[in-house]
Amino acid sequence: MRNTEYDAVVVGSGPNGLAAAIVLQQAGLQVLLLEGKKELGGGLRTTELTLPGFRHDVCSAIHPLAAGSPFFQILPLAQYGLEYITPPIAAAHPFDDGTAATVTGSLAETARRLGADGPAYQQLLEPLVAAWPGIVNDVLAPLQLPKHPLDMARFGLSALQPATWLTSRFQTKEARGLFAGMAAHAIQPLANLTTSAIGLVLLIAAHRKGWPLPKGGSQSIADALAAHFVALGGRIETGTFVKSLAELPSARAVLFDITPAQLLRVAGHSLSTVYQWQLRRYRYGMGVFKVDWALDGPVPFAAAECAQAGTVHLGGTLEEIAAGEKAAARGLHPEKPFVLLAQQSLFDSTRAPAGKHTAWAYCHVPNGSRHDMTEAIERQVERFAPGFRERILGRHTFDTAQLEAYNPNYVGGDINGGLLDVSQLFTRPALRASPYRTSQPGLYLCSSATPPGGGVHGMCGYHAASRALRDIFGLRPTPLYQEVTGPSALASLRR
Repeated sequence: MRNTEYDAVVVGSGPNGLAAAIVLQQAGLQVLLLEGKKELGGGLRTTELTLPGFRHDVCSAIHPLAAGSPFFQILPLAQYGLEYITPPIAAAHPFDDGTAATVTGSLAETARRLGADGPAYQQLLEPLVAAWPGIVNDVLAPLQLPKHPLDMARFGLSALQPATWLTSRFQTKEARGLFAGMAAHAIQPLANLTTSAIGLVLLIAAHRKGWPLPKGGSQSIADALAAHFVALGGRIETGTFVKSLAELPSARAVLFDITPAQLLRVAGHSLSTVYQWQLRRYRYGMGVFKVDWALDGPVPFAAAECAQAGTVHLGGTLEEIAAGEKAAARGLHPEKPFVLLAQQSLFDSTRAPAGKHTAWAYCHVPNGSRHDMTEAIERQVERFAPGFRERILGRHTFDTAQLEAYNPNYVGGDINGGLLDVSQLFTRPALRASPYRTSQPGLYLCSSATPPGGGVHGMCGYHAASRALRDIFGLRPTPLYQEVTGPSALASLRR
């Protein structure tokens, strides 16, 4: 490797590193992808964490953004074995009275199930779902002039609001709690500006393509992306942990799928003083504490709808979720944390032995916390699924330090690659003409620490590689997927 010259080297094989490598290889360049671990994937890994035969997603689990990614949709990933399974209910949100609010693929059906808040829900989501094909490439991009400014403005006016503001249009605990659970994916207090953005994006995704899970585990996405990259002529080396620029082969462009903390360690000496200062000021958000279970049967939720959902949000009312997220952001460990739970084995028989099941869950904790949240998480599950503990055959936990050791991009347990608040939404990781360029020509950042941020969509990698192609090689990237819509799009949502 040391004596080989490449056009480009990509460091890190998370979804963004893989996406960047594919974009560069598609352009006809000679590309090397380096991964420090023995397995590819970054946050896209699946393994037997608890007992033999029980396959758990180590990091990410449910993938609405992957299925709807404008870049992934132009790739022939199905040819490499990637198959998505879409549960009938994208997400369920149970309450203490044994009922649950649910989101299905049908916007109209979801609105009907919300009762008195159905019209308000439909009024909010219907125009955004219809406009999504025209604005998705701008939403999942750095700050730029939008192709459909009016539609983008409509989305932005709602997305910029704190979730606690946007939910004021709802009156029922069902609609308010449901949206709070969606917005809590922002991993910050719900009173913060822009916390409505992720909630809206996830609801739009649910109504357009559902919330699918990859058959066989999240590793299937990484394996398909890697197989496509190799089929294009790319080269991959695993077990190569890069600690300095001197360890890299000669290349005209180097793209790093890492966050600012690691970039400073690897390339700090080559970066300008001002840029280093900006990277040191970059802020990481709350961490997560994660639990995986091997189960003797499915999670026995009191609300029957939960058995049809791939994802279940456990937190009760808007007020309870908001209080828990606020506490964690302030360095506390809530007794009743908001818990995100996935139950892939209900829909994918490859995840567990016959008659058995898996469950995956995490809650938000202060960055760098070593506090064991297992009991608090299991109490929340038991609260909405009495008898859950009796079905546990085995468990595996990750605190924030263990998550960071497993994937160095999760600094302090932050799975978003940095706090995604209004001050770091478009300027992550630094205020520059292009967020993907570093101060050193030829060095680029392509991780979730760049726009549009966290999630398995590959768009950070796509945009970083596109920038490098233009800057260094004078080439244009492959155009993104553009969904064809017609006048019947809005009518179909109302059925």
